[in-house]
Amino acid sequence: MLNLQTITPLWGETPRVDRFNGLTITEVPNQALASLALRKGREDEGRKAAEAMLGFALPEVGRHAAEGLYAASWFAQDQWLISAETSEHELMSYQLVDAVAGLASVTEQTDGWCRFDLEGMCRGVFERLSGVNLAAMEAGSATRALLEHLSCMVICFETASHYSVLGPRSYARSLHHALVTAARSAL
Repeated sequence: MLNLQTITPLWGETPRVDRFNGLTITEVPNQALASLALRKGREDEGRKAAEAMLGFALPEVGRHAAEGLYAASWFAQDQWLISAETSEHELMSYQLVDAVAGLASVTEQTDGWCRFDLEGMCRGVFERLSGVNLAAMEAGSATRALLEHLSCMVICFETASHYSVLGPRSYARSLHHALVTAARSAL
C-alpha cells in the first residue's frame, strides 16, 4: 500500500511561517480553488445558481466576499476565483459544476496556485514588489497585479495590515523569496 504524504507549494510537510519585526508571512496550502466563468447569454442564470450554492452574492469588480465556508474573488469579467477550506470542501469544484450545470464553466485550480498571507506592517513589502496601492485597498478589495515579475492576485482582509497574495504554484519559491527579501529590506 502506498503511503503518500501531501506537501505544501514550498515542498514542506507543514506550512512555512516567516516572522519579522512587525510582519508575519504565512504559507496557506489548505485552500480548495476553482475558477467560475459565466457562459455568454446565461450570465443571470449562472450567477443565481452559483450564489445559491455559495450562500452570498458574487463580488463586483475589484472585490472579495466570504461567508460561511466559501469565499469568492473577482478575477475578470464574469469570472471569479472560488475558495474553501480543503478539509471541508476538497471536492468543491465538482459541487460547483453540479450547481451551475450548463450555465457556467468551472475549472479546478487548487494545485495551480499558492497563497501567502501577510499580517502586520505590509506597506513596505508591497512598495518594493509592485504598484499595488495599499492605501486605496479597503477590506474586501481584490486586485490582480504584478509582484516582481509574477502575475498575482492580492486580497485585502484588513486595510494596511492583512493581505493574501495568490500566485502561480510553479513559482511558489520565487514568490516566497521575493516576499521575504522585500520584508527584510522594508523592516
